[in-house]
This record gives sequence, C-alpha cells and structure tokens, in this order.
Amino acid sequence: MTTAAPTSRPTAATHEVTNQAPPLTGHDAADDPVLTEGVRREGADWHLDDLHRFGRYAGSEEARTWADQANRYEPELRTHDRYGHRVDEVDFHPAYHSLMTATVGAGAAGSAWADERPGAHVARAATFMVATMLEQGHMCPVSMTYAVVPALRNAPELAKTYEPLLTSTVYDPGLRTPTGKRGLLAGMGMTEKQGGTDVRANTTTATEQADGTWRLRGHKWFTSAPMNDLFLVLAQAPGGLSCFLVPRVLPDGSRNTFRIQRLKDKLGNRSNASSEPEFDDTVAWLVGAEGKGVRTIIEMVTMTRLDCVLGSAGHIREALAQAAHHTRHRSVFGAKLIDQPLMRNVLADLGLESEAATTLGLRLAGAADRAQRGDSQERAFLRLATAVSKYWVCKRQPALVAETLECLGGNGYDEASGMPRLYREAPLNGIWEGSGNVNALDMLRALTREPESLEAFRAEIESASGADARLDAAWRELKNHLSLTEDAPLRARRVIERAALVLQGSLLVRHAPAAVADAFCASRLAGDQGLAFGTLSPGTDFAGILQRLPA
Repeated sequence: MTTAAPTSRPTAATHEVTNQAPPLTGHDAADDPVLTEGVRREGADWHLDDLHRFGRYAGSEEARTWADQANRYEPELRTHDRYGHRVDEVDFHPAYHSLMTATVGAGAAGSAWADERPGAHVARAATFMVATMLEQGHMCPVSMTYAVVPALRNAPELAKTYEPLLTSTVYDPGLRTPTGKRGLLAGMGMTEKQGGTDVRANTTTATEQADGTWRLRGHKWFTSAPMNDLFLVLAQAPGGLSCFLVPRVLPDGSRNTFRIQRLKDKLGNRSNASSEPEFDDTVAWLVGAEGKGVRTIIEMVTMTRLDCVLGSAGHIREALAQAAHHTRHRSVFGAKLIDQPLMRNVLADLGLESEAATTLGLRLAGAADRAQRGDSQERAFLRLATAVSKYWVCKRQPALVAETLECLGGNGYDEASGMPRLYREAPLNGIWEGSGNVNALDMLRALTREPESLEAFRAEIESASGADARLDAAWRELKNHLSLTEDAPLRARRVIERAALVLQGSLLVRHAPAAVADAFCASRLAGDQGLAFGTLSPGTDFAGILQRLPA
C-alpha cells in the first residue's frame, strides 16, 4: 500500500501587519518647542545648533539600539584576574561606551565649568535632558562628574590637578594614572548600610599620615559607577565627619584599595553599575576642612539634585513623546487615537505636566548658571527651589510614565516597545540624592537657616503677580503654610507640593502660551483635577496644548 504525498497548502493570509505605529527613530529628540524656548529664555540660544545635532543623534536608530543593548547586556564584575590577583573591574557592553563617548563629547559632563559663555550651564542642562531621553543609566557618572567640580574646589591644589580633566569632553575609560588620561569621571561614596541618609552615623574611619595623605577603612553601601577615576568619600576623622578624594589609581600608577564586594541587583538603571566598595588602608586626600565633610560634599549633592530634576523632566518628555507618537499612528473606532476626545484629554494633561517640569528644570539651570557668575539672588533662589523641584518633579515621574505606558495599551507592556525600561527607571530620581522626606525636610531647613532663600522664592513667584487670580490665591494660601509651626515636619509634604505647583504656575503664566497656563492654573492650583491624568475640564483649549507635544 502506498501513501500519497502530502499536498502543499496555501499560506494563510493572517499575518498582515496593519494599524501599528512605526518605531520612533530617525527624528530630532531636541525638536521640541518647550525645550528650545526654555534654552533661549535662560540665555543659551547660542547652543541650539549643537543641541539639535545631538538631538538627531539621540533620535537615531543606532543610538536607540545602543540604549537597548546597554540595558540588556548588563555590567559584569571581575574581582580577580586568572592568577588570583584583585582587579576589581567592571566590564561593560560596547554599547555603553558608545553612549558615554557621545554624551561626554557633547558636553553633558563637566565641561560647563570651563566654558565662560553666559548660559553654559543651561546649554549643558539641555544636552543632559536630551541624553536622558535616550538612556538614563549612563547619565549617573555624567552627572557626578559635573557635580564634583564645585566641591573639589574646596581643595585648590587638587582642583588645579584634576579639574582640567574633569571638564574635558573626552571619554577615556580604563583604570590608569589619572593625570595620564585625556578625561576623567568622578563618583561619590556617602551612604553606609547602617545609616543611609543619616551619614553622620557613618563608621568608615580616616587616619592622617605623616606625608599629608589619609588612610580610609570601611564599607560603603551604594556607590555607583565604580569604574570612575575619582570619588568623593565621607569618613570619620579625629575632627569629625570629613570629605576625602579617593582615586582608583594612585599617582605612581599603582591600584588604590577599592574592593568591590558586589554589584547591586537593581529594579532599573541596569546599564549603570552600582557597587559596595570596601576601603582598607585606602589612600585619600582631605577636601575642605576636617570635620566639615557634609558642608563640603553638599555642594556636589546640590548639583546632582539639580540633575535629578533635569533627568526626570527629560525622562517624562521621552515617555510623552512615545505616547504621542503611538496615538498619532494608531486608529481605533474609525479615528486616530490622538483625535479621540478622551485620549486628547489624557495627552493634554500629560503635556501640562511635562511642560511644567521642563520649564522648571531649565529655570533652575539658569539660576545655577547665574549663581556661578556671582548672582547672590539666584543662589538664594536655587537653594530653596532645588529642594522643592527635586521633590515634586521626581514624584510625578512614575505616575506620568505609567499613564503614557497605558496609552500604548498591551504594546506598551511589551519589552520591545521600550516602555517597560522607562517604567523601571521612573522611581530612581525620587530616591537618588535624597528621598521625598529628605527634600521636604531640607525645604524646612532652608526656611529656618537661610531666610534669604524664601525672599528670593517670593520674588520669583510675585513676578507673575496679578497675571492670574488662581495663582495669586494659591500663593496667598501657601504663604500661610510656610510659617514654621511645631507641626511643620508633619505638614512638610503638603507644603512642598503646593510650593512646587505655585512655582510652576508662576513660570507658565509668564512664559507658556495662554492655553497651557490657563489649564495648569485651573487643574493644579484651583483644584479642578481628578486623581488620574485626563480629567481636564471641557472648556480646556486642548488643541493649544496638544500642539506643544514633542514630535
């Protein structure tokens, strides 16, 4: 008996792909009116050509592929070489190095400190935001390198040696003698397992040597980017908690003792290695006065908190761009998603949040730039406004990213969309450099110890006085809550939230289109907003807001 050969069957035509948004690549990530208007307003319009050049890189398919690879192929720790010698090195995927080369080369690290042009720190801030839109993990060493410069200036001889390399635009990885490299990256070692935010509970000790150096012994709990070249570290000296400079490689070319116990297994920020280093007779140099370590390193913390605001604003903008792109291409019930009334409400509400965050972040960068040039009023404003902004913008990031992910539906829950990575990154800036409680209490500290910061904050708000009755009413209410009564710590979160909203409202009333300012004041200041995004009132100028969304 023979069996007939099977006959071929026609391919079923069930796999035609329709109604899917194309990947968001091949665009200029800096082509955003909110960003570019802010850059001009804060004095860095000379940077726009370079910013758009970097934006085209950040929107390219190649760069987006690098961002994905750097997170899929995570850093790996090598504690020993094949012969058993300690090496304490971290290996990164080549994509990570490509990201670092481009971002450092574009001036997002320390180069602003060597640029005498007014607006240099604003230019750097805008570049930082666009780089964050691409990939957040590699921005940690970039941020710390920027932030270390003002703190290191408390040791003029050390600054003279290292600052020219910290302000370089050359990414030069690898553990080698610092002065033999073309560019340096810096990090920070503050927290320990028993104290966390309470750094005065630190147990790492510092002992002075006859040659003027110090020796550290102890264990740090969360030190990111351990392959950086230099670290500012807190340790207990005989005179109290002090700040020290710790190089990975000593001037004679030998390895300093920097034993990496393990890398943290983190929720997100997977491309960035975060470690637990152990110091044992580790060579260090004192930075600032002995016993004044917190005062010294707080200059670094202030700048990294600014970067938390910028990073969150950039991250928010990227999530919004992905949602807007999807809804412009996806159709449902016979119309594009972006034309459906309820989706328009959601996107407009998200757009308000993003514009407020971006505008505020660039205002802080402008204040930082002018403060570095001797403007005491701007320095005072920055002191209070940084704490307020860091609290609020970082708090809003997770909620907004979750809503943008939902705009993509099931597609947004798929790793291939990139949205899950954005979602995992979203809580980071709210924790890094001080959680919400830390910044709320820091606001109270500024109000108590530096009353000039409140006066500068007041002047900023009242520059919009009379422009919107809802803003004026919110400011009157806030002033009553800023009085430091016994229950001030208990009320601190409510107060800092209102302070942030009033500050954002003042900025938008002065600088944003009427559609944006009106909807923000109605929803955020007058209470006409639900608990979720997408609850703006029917009288909102949705078209005016939606035309401000990133492309």
